[in-house]
Amino acid sequence: MFPTPFRFLVRLSAFAALPVLAPLADAARFDVPMGGNAYVTAPESGAGAQVRREGLRAWDSPEAVVSIYFFASAPGPLALSINLNVPEGSSKIAARLGDHTTTIDVAGKDTHDVPLGNIDVAEPGYIRVDLKGLSKDGSVFADVEGLIAETGEGTQEIRCVADNEGNRFYWGRRGPSVHLGYDFGTKEPIEYHHTAVTVPKGEDPAGSYYMANGFGQGYFGMQAKGDHRWILFSVWSPFQTQNPRDIPEDQRIRSLARGEGVHVGEFGNEGSGGQTYLVYPWETGKTYRFLNSAKPDGKGNTIYTAWFRAPDSKDWRLVASLLRPKTNTHLTGMHSFLENFADRQGFLGRKAFYSEVWARDTSGHWHAAESARFTADDIARRSYRLDFTGGSDDGRFFLRNGGFFHEPREIGSRITLDPAPADPPRIDFTTLPRS
Repeated sequence: MFPTPFRFLVRLSAFAALPVLAPLADAARFDVPMGGNAYVTAPESGAGAQVRREGLRAWDSPEAVVSIYFFASAPGPLALSINLNVPEGSSKIAARLGDHTTTIDVAGKDTHDVPLGNIDVAEPGYIRVDLKGLSKDGSVFADVEGLIAETGEGTQEIRCVADNEGNRFYWGRRGPSVHLGYDFGTKEPIEYHHTAVTVPKGEDPAGSYYMANGFGQGYFGMQAKGDHRWILFSVWSPFQTQNPRDIPEDQRIRSLARGEGVHVGEFGNEGSGGQTYLVYPWETGKTYRFLNSAKPDGKGNTIYTAWFRAPDSKDWRLVASLLRPKTNTHLTGMHSFLENFADRQGFLGRKAFYSEVWARDTSGHWHAAESARFTADDIARRSYRLDFTGGSDDGRFFLRNGGFFHEPREIGSRITLDPAPADPPRIDFTTLPRS
């Protein structure tokens, strides 16, 4: 009836189907809103149900599996219910936790709590409850607002995406974004930044952005976009707006050059500016290299250029060269990040290795990033999602997020490479393509 059971990171007792939910002593109620904590996990297309800000809606297919995730902070008993209404007639719904399934009959147009059962949490971790419609009289099985977890005595807390302030349901369903901030140990102006990126097999769900070379005015990396993959290089305009059409002509990003097959356009909704991308079938398990530069043109502007090199090539490929007006700087704030930009895919995990991280100053000297500062976004800082981490492995940095694992790294901590990088990349800058 259900797909393969979820492999839990906590041990749970049987999901007891109870005629009346036994109350827990000194129970504390925690609401887990569907809008920020639920996904259509089957079928792969996500058809047959919709998770909206207000809850689960348009749930009309018996093939759809809707999964709700929340974190239990300590051992102890939990009483679980779902808050729902049935717009027409009555329905039969199956709820599964691990290998245990209970069936409930639901009816009533007014929103109300329906008991699912009691569980006993053995250790901290994420819990997943799957819902599947079995039969219905009306057009949908139910409209579900959320799950309720009532804790017993003790210090147990439930953590989830608890509110939609600042559109947090969207950001929370995307999952926590994680970053590496590099310190190259030099005060000399930085002209070039080099990073190699490797995505392990199975860590490339659609919606993933493995950003290799970030800087104060833009970013450069590779994306998994479903049916195709991109190499993406973008630079923000100095004019602050979410709509690129509002940018004055004298503050627009100008394209000076682009590589073969590269698309040049604009982006908005996260600041605005110039965007370039190359549709390129990068593969997991292989290492791709990213090189970018920033150089003032002496006229009050800065020219940003990006190159990309595949593992089966000895030559660097030009992505684009972009001019940012009213800017006079070399590279600053160099960093990498890992994010998911498809909120429907936020229940899937992703990981990337970042290696050979070097910067070349304007005097031609290379400097290695021997350490990096680990940071994360608002969703992680609030502990609304705890499935994020970063670290080092065999001389490489790594970032990981999504998938509801529980190994959070301290935000603001420093990651040191062992062994430290020894040899800078060998690049003939006189032969780099620039047009």
